[in-house]
Amino acid sequence: QVQLVESGGGLVQLGGSLRLSCTASGFIFSNYGMSWWRQAPGSERERVAAITATYSTPYYEDSVQGRFTISRDNAQNTLYLQMNSLKPEDTAVYYCVKGFVVPDNWGQGTQVTVSS
Repeated sequence: QVQLVESGGGLVQLGGSLRLSCTASGFIFSNYGMSWWRQAPGSERERVAAITATYSTPYYEDSVQGRFTISRDNAQNTLYLQMNSLKPEDTAVYYCVKGFVVPDNWGQGTQVTVSS
């Protein structure tokens, strides 16, 4: 079965950086677009970044453009999200998702908290 396991979340100060990782199993990772979503308290889940399967073309939501970088290592079945210049409004649970636009499967999520 599909498994997506996130790691790398934590507490960071305003302007700090974190790198999230997601280890995937149960499917041919290199064949699928992948994405990172987040859900802040009281808000709906939103897609923040996505990456295509074949050419690793990235997509970013406007609020993270220029600060976040999504990447993948198909040999290691791993998805990454490098987050720089973090802001308090980035505080959320971050989810690794199988799928570029439509989410097929979700990880359990990892908490990111940015303090001011």
